[in-house]
Amino acid sequence: MSHRHFLIHKPYGYLSQFVGEAKKKKLGEFHDFPEGIMAIGRLDEDSEGLLLLTTDGRTSEQVRSKKIEKEYYAQVDGLIDEAALEQLRTGVEIGIHNVRYRTSPCAAHRLDPAPPFAPRSRKIRDDRHGPTSWVSITLTEGKFRQVRKMTAAVGFPTLRLVRVRVGSIWLGDLAAGEVREVFDFGLRDND
Repeated sequence: MSHRHFLIHKPYGYLSQFVGEAKKKKLGEFHDFPEGIMAIGRLDEDSEGLLLLTTDGRTSEQVRSKKIEKEYYAQVDGLIDEAALEQLRTGVEIGIHNVRYRTSPCAAHRLDPAPPFAPRSRKIRDDRHGPTSWVSITLTEGKFRQVRKMTAAVGFPTLRLVRVRVGSIWLGDLAAGEVREVFDFGLRDND
């Protein structure tokens, strides 16, 4: 049996799944996907960006491993400073299902200028609430709502979160809701 693989730009307000809560918006609304399709990893309902889909469980395991980097762009509340970025880089303590967890070291830097994303379907907030800034965070782990918890732990809560890269695959010009079938993911480990 040959497996099929897809890239999707998951928009804000959708679940990273195909079945479940009846009133929630799901990925199946964007394409007639084959039977057995699964999202590799998740993006929560409020997050956007690159999501890989496959019918191959082994590929899913490979992508979710700590050998594959995942890069996120986060719009945060306030003007993030070097001290906060250094805390992110060295690891911060967050809570995962009521257990304290220290994040692994990661790459983090400020994005200036801000990335040219299309406006989100639901407005973030008005400028009168103060400045925001964008940060790139590259992880090799993927705990529940980890990036949001990390930026909050250093005093800069996430307002918008977009996954832009998984391994060597970039979101690029894939528009929100767009699906692209690919022959394989061509992923390379970080080693």
